[in-house]
Amino acid sequence: MRSGVRCMAAVSSMECVKGVKGVILDMCGVLYDSGEGGGIPIQGSIEAVKRLMDSGLILRFCTNETQNTREKFVQKLRRMGFDISVSDVFSPAPALMRILRERGLQPHLLVHDDLIPEFDGIEMNSPNCVVIGDAADRFSYENLNEAFRVLIGLKKPILFSLGQGRYYKETDGLKLDVGVFMKALEYACDVQAEVVGKPSPEFFQSVLRDMNLQPHEVVMVGDDLVNDVGGAQRCGIKGVQVRTGKYRPSDEDHPSVKADAYVDDLAAAVDAILTQKH
Repeated sequence: MRSGVRCMAAVSSMECVKGVKGVILDMCGVLYDSGEGGGIPIQGSIEAVKRLMDSGLILRFCTNETQNTREKFVQKLRRMGFDISVSDVFSPAPALMRILRERGLQPHLLVHDDLIPEFDGIEMNSPNCVVIGDAADRFSYENLNEAFRVLIGLKKPILFSLGQGRYYKETDGLKLDVGVFMKALEYACDVQAEVVGKPSPEFFQSVLRDMNLQPHEVVMVGDDLVNDVGGAQRCGIKGVQVRTGKYRPSDEDHPSVKADAYVDDLAAAVDAILTQKH
């Protein structure tokens, strides 16, 4: 049983969610912490997701996960106990595939081995762009230098980054994310990456279109102040930060991004959202 004091504290800080019709949830750091064995659910998150699904609110999941195909990623979450459908999950790789096809681009990939199947059917023999994702151990000097050589050799270099996170949390600690390596290639090649995924406005807008809701009718719950909360806010969506995952106390004093509310975890956020709904 959750304490009444804690629930009321969450409600008082979550008046921003009054009247919302839809909720977007970040996944890693909000639903679970990744790591050995695929990761572990954050306490109370499985039940919190179920309560949202049963509430009548429109629910979507928005992730920058690029170490698995979307199908394998959802399978992993279902094994943890989350009842989630692939069609409700928005991730960068499928969005990028549409862009590559529309623009007739052939990518050089610097991504995790398990993500490569997402690019089946795309020609790669004569790359005219570079795609970088969370490649984990594939972020070697050799592989980064190869991506650099492709970019620097193009007359009009194009760099796509599947997100721009600085770091994320696994069960054994914090890990560098794709944004760090994106910045290295930007600097070396004097190019501005096209970010696909959070915090890209186009990414959030694609989720809104699928929900058939207006920005003011939706709240985003995430652990990443800049990419989850700030990205959503720039689209007119309310942004709530949970104090799990990559959250740090210094986030609450960020000079340019201020969450509409802060809560201890997803369970507390759902308590408040459902209280305001009723």
